[in-house]
Amino acid sequence: MKILKNIELFDLSLFVDNTLVLTDFHIGYEEALNKRGVLVPRFQFKEIILRLEKIFDRLKSKKIEKIVVLGDLKHEFGIISEQEWRHTLKLIDFFGRHCSEIILLKGNHDKILGPIAEKRKVKVLEHYRLGKILCIHGDKLPIKKELEGISTIVMGHEHPAVSIKDNKRAETFKCFLVGKWERKNLVVVPSFNLVTEGTDVLKSRVLSPLLKQDLSNFQAIVVSDKLYDFGKLKSLD
Repeated sequence: MKILKNIELFDLSLFVDNTLVLTDFHIGYEEALNKRGVLVPRFQFKEIILRLEKIFDRLKSKKIEKIVVLGDLKHEFGIISEQEWRHTLKLIDFFGRHCSEIILLKGNHDKILGPIAEKRKVKVLEHYRLGKILCIHGDKLPIKKELEGISTIVMGHEHPAVSIKDNKRAETFKCFLVGKWERKNLVVVPSFNLVTEGTDVLKSRVLSPLLKQDLSNFQAIVVSDKLYDFGKLKSLD
């Protein structure tokens, strides 16, 4: 699905200027839950690879030069768990087979991502610019200098989702949000954490300071078997 001129959406990814943008994998999430006594199977990494393979297959006619992860590649704040070491390195290696450059943005969960990135000589940045597009994690406001010449902001962090009700049954879906912030286009990319659907932006309090505004005119693009444009949030509320 094409949005905002040269930006295209493919499943849980965004493609622009030969760059694939993804966010919020939270590798190690199941291990963190297990440590807290929540018994969930560790299935996520296998499912992530299968889903990514489908995205790359759909994009095989396009040249992917870069992959940008908008933050929270791993889950634990203060440690690197055994699952994070193994699966994060494997994911970076998988990316490396599909592009010539990998850029990791530092999310609020990436306090000690450095040792992993250093093993594969991958850049870890606070933000990244693609022409007039600013890529950020989204947990804090961009500074004035970063916004110079920028027309569109692409961010993660929020894990946006919406609940859609059919009679008495409600189901939650990951979604892209497309709207405005400070007169600039704002695109919020859904998380690639496949253990949970994310935060229902119609019911829960948002986390990102960029979204602490009236979201009723934001467009919701739901991710399911394909992408569905569900119109503005106010029509779903």
